[in-house]
Amino acid sequence: MAKHRGADALASALISEGVKKVFTLSGNHIMAFYDAAFGAGIELVHVRHEAAAVHMADAWARLTGEVGVALVTGGPGHANAVSALYTVAMAESPVVLLSGHAPMSQLGMASFQEMRQADMAAVVCKASGVSGKAGEVAVNFVNAARVARAGRPGPVHLSLPSDVLEGECAPTALPEIEGAKFPPLDPAPVLAFLGAARRPLVLCGPMCMTGDGRARMAALEGASGIPVVGMESPRGIADPGLGAFAQMLAQADAVLLLGKRVDFTLRFGKAFAADCRFIQVDTDRTEIERTTRAVGSRLMGVAHAETFAALDTLIRAAWVPAAGPWRNEVQSAITYRPAAWDSATGSGPGRLHPVQALRPLQVMLDEHPDAVFVCDGGEIGQWAQACLHAPNRVINGVAGSIGAALPFALAARAAKPDAPVIAVMGDGTFGFHPAEIDTAVRYKLPFVAVVGNDARWNAEYQIQLRDYGPGRLIGCELLPTRYDQVAVGFGGHGELVTQAADLLPAARRAVQSRLPAVLNVMIDGLAAPTISR
Repeated sequence: MAKHRGADALASALISEGVKKVFTLSGNHIMAFYDAAFGAGIELVHVRHEAAAVHMADAWARLTGEVGVALVTGGPGHANAVSALYTVAMAESPVVLLSGHAPMSQLGMASFQEMRQADMAAVVCKASGVSGKAGEVAVNFVNAARVARAGRPGPVHLSLPSDVLEGECAPTALPEIEGAKFPPLDPAPVLAFLGAARRPLVLCGPMCMTGDGRARMAALEGASGIPVVGMESPRGIADPGLGAFAQMLAQADAVLLLGKRVDFTLRFGKAFAADCRFIQVDTDRTEIERTTRAVGSRLMGVAHAETFAALDTLIRAAWVPAAGPWRNEVQSAITYRPAAWDSATGSGPGRLHPVQALRPLQVMLDEHPDAVFVCDGGEIGQWAQACLHAPNRVINGVAGSIGAALPFALAARAAKPDAPVIAVMGDGTFGFHPAEIDTAVRYKLPFVAVVGNDARWNAEYQIQLRDYGPGRLIGCELLPTRYDQVAVGFGGHGELVTQAADLLPAARRAVQSRLPAVLNVMIDGLAAPTISR
């Protein structure tokens, strides 16, 4: 009989935690696990860059509610993957990064690709460590997955030395591993605090911007009549997707911070009126300390509770009032978009205004109850978030990173095989992971990627223009590359769009191709919108 290895134990542990899909890039240190995956019921989605594997695991976790798992080799493979963990952390997404590692028996001997991997990952992870024995691998993974899900979700890293994966161990039943326990929330003082206010708000953090989270936020708003708003954009209160919400936030007199950090997205507490009062519900004492520093004695109460459990408790306990004017004002501000957008046009022939390039796509997102809108950063990303919405949304998040949209789109298609997936990104962003179109072709994962092509790094260009003037623009130039032809070269579908009337028909053809598709849309390089009434 074949020996039972650490790699086999890991495969069993993955299955026990409901993980049947792993995003990975092969390498010397992890070949034993690839062998163990045969017949284990685990699908390996083999990608072209380690960071892309992490981004895919991130999107998978956000869209399915499961732990996303990325598996990469050690040394430089691990280093490539770590860069994507910051996006995961700021998105509050439960992801486990498994990295191959130099053999335990050779540590300290300048082994091939030996590196202090756990230390490297620790600064962007909830926990980071090395599995030292074959018999411990399964328990280590189960613990990692549960830590990733517990409290405020986030990434966990586990390094897997090659001799640990290859080493023999006895098959054992996995023990129950207790996750962090939080007391149930007492809803009475929270609801009394909000009910006594004239302009109350509930603010939720990125973990609530999943499908399940947004459903809970909507249910709480419906049950209480109090506006419940989720925030996940690096633009914070200036998020164009929230319309003119910043003006409402400044009028609030009572705010429940439900898993929401008082960080730069809220201008460190200065986005609120000087007399606004707060209650905070969070799993992390560090966040409560941060809020205390920001607002001082205006923090009227705190509770340590898990965010989704707290939402469920408040939904059950909330009263059902008539819709009040304050709630209507907030909703109206969030949905507000300038009337001038309705007639926006490009600056000249062959160029589209971002609104022209994006608004027509809403028709396609409205056609399916499980449609997915994926969006990257930069100026085009802000226009997209202002113009488009869908039942499922995956964006670059509070991290403000760029480059994840193509990997996000692949994972979205894998998670939602029957729904349209529309991904919007800039030309700079496209350059990070274009080879993942090859991955999408190999695994038959079609999507529509809309590339806003203004031939520059526009976010940085706009900063230079604003801060230094038009005579000091440097280092932001790109070529008007035919990204549609890049897609075709990888075996996908591609079209160049230079006229507004051609956009929606091109998107329809892209879907009908049943291939990963790139619409290379020539746009004006405009600054992100700032929306106010």
